[in-house]
Amino acid sequence: MDAIIGYILVALLVTVLASLGTYVYLDRRANSRVRLAQAEADRLLAEAETRRRDAALEAKDEAIRLRGELDRELSQRRKEIERIERRIEQKEEGIDRKTAILDQREQGLRRQEQQIEQARDTLEQERTRTRQEWEQERARQQRELDEVRDRHLKELERIAGLTAEEAKDQLVAEVEVEARAMAARRMHEIEQELQEEADRRSRKVLATTIQRIASDYVAETTVSVVPLPSDDMKGRIIGREGRNIRALEQATGVDLIVDDTPEAVTVSGFDPVRREVARRSLAKLLQDGRIHPARIEEIVTKTRTELEQIMREEGEKVAYEANVVGLHPDLIKLLGRLKYRTSYGQNVLGHSLEVSMIAAALAAELGADVNVCKTAGLLHDIGKAVDHEVEGPHALIGADIAKRLGRSAKIVHAIAAHHGEEEPQTVEAFIVATADGISGARPGARREMVETYIKRLEALEGVANSFDGVEKSFAIQAGREVRILVAPTAIDDLGAARLARDVSKKIEESLEYPGQIKVTVIRETRAVDYAR
Repeated sequence: MDAIIGYILVALLVTVLASLGTYVYLDRRANSRVRLAQAEADRLLAEAETRRRDAALEAKDEAIRLRGELDRELSQRRKEIERIERRIEQKEEGIDRKTAILDQREQGLRRQEQQIEQARDTLEQERTRTRQEWEQERARQQRELDEVRDRHLKELERIAGLTAEEAKDQLVAEVEVEARAMAARRMHEIEQELQEEADRRSRKVLATTIQRIASDYVAETTVSVVPLPSDDMKGRIIGREGRNIRALEQATGVDLIVDDTPEAVTVSGFDPVRREVARRSLAKLLQDGRIHPARIEEIVTKTRTELEQIMREEGEKVAYEANVVGLHPDLIKLLGRLKYRTSYGQNVLGHSLEVSMIAAALAAELGADVNVCKTAGLLHDIGKAVDHEVEGPHALIGADIAKRLGRSAKIVHAIAAHHGEEEPQTVEAFIVATADGISGARPGARREMVETYIKRLEALEGVANSFDGVEKSFAIQAGREVRILVAPTAIDDLGAARLARDVSKKIEESLEYPGQIKVTVIRETRAVDYAR
């Protein structure tokens, strides 16, 4: 028991000693760490103090530098202000000197004005006195002149045997005859000068206008021949007992000519739109390969609808290019139909666009209404779109269409007068007719075999020359008009009207021509004398 107690006491003693040793060790280690932390804190405080002193020194240096710069800037500004003050003082001195000089000049001017006023008064008095003396002298001289003239008149009356009134009347009559002769000569000279000036100016205006118009299209012709891939297709086009070709002709209103021409079929018809429908339909049938009456009717219907849309688009395109706005949809459609209409090989739609551009340029040069001219120029041949359906000249047909569809009276008149069916009454009508002539007459615009053209004109003149009393005849406007000069002693006015009617009937009976031909009979009497 005592041994166990001894062991326990030994164990406790060992434990206490171990705890004391551990405490001493830990205390020393803690003291060491505290000393290290204290030393680190002292070092950081020393560095912070050093940095504070450095920052303070730098701030002082910056403040000194800024103060120095501010002092220099203030010094410069003071110098600038002093310089400006000196300049202001110098200017004030100069202004004072100029003011003094102006005062002196003003005083001198006042003195001069007073002197001038005094001189003017003196001059006015002298002038009044001189005028009175001059009037008195003039009255005296007039009295003497009247006395001398009376004596001379009496002497002249005694010598001539005429009174003064009779001599005056005779002199006035002679002067009047001479003045009339001089006036007639001068009027003739003025007329010649005006004619030359008008010709020169008109040539200049036309030349300037034509130079400004650059046509970028060529004349087109309606295609009336459809190419075939082979001659075997002709049999399929004709069909059994001709039912296919009859169906196509009945649906389109044209004639199909299937002859010995290799690999081609000719489309014949007076209406260019129908001819185009037939051409396009036949081309589609050849491409499709199914050719029978039901398919033909279907293709023709679709093609007609497509062509109407194409014509409308072409009409809108041309109206846009001509810068003509506000056209009725029916006019747009009729314009598009002109795409498939030709005149002497010239495409009528392209011709209408060119006439519109030329007419607008001429109107701008001459100061006329540009809007009226370009609209009438675009629509001047609109009657050709329906001249196969309506009787009469295309100019009057087109004028009637334009009037019904809301165009102004000036535009309607210009359309009707562009070929002479109506007498031009406005400047715009003359301009449209001139533009139409320029477009049709320019080289390459229209084509016709020279021999055929000459023969047709010769035949027309031959019919006119076959009547009695005709001196000369001229076929003009490409054969659309014939002018006949008759002997005034052989044919009177009533005979001229009968001759025009007889020539028109003979032309209708003996010649073939498109459209109409105007017959104009001219009868005039001339009085001729010679100054020797």
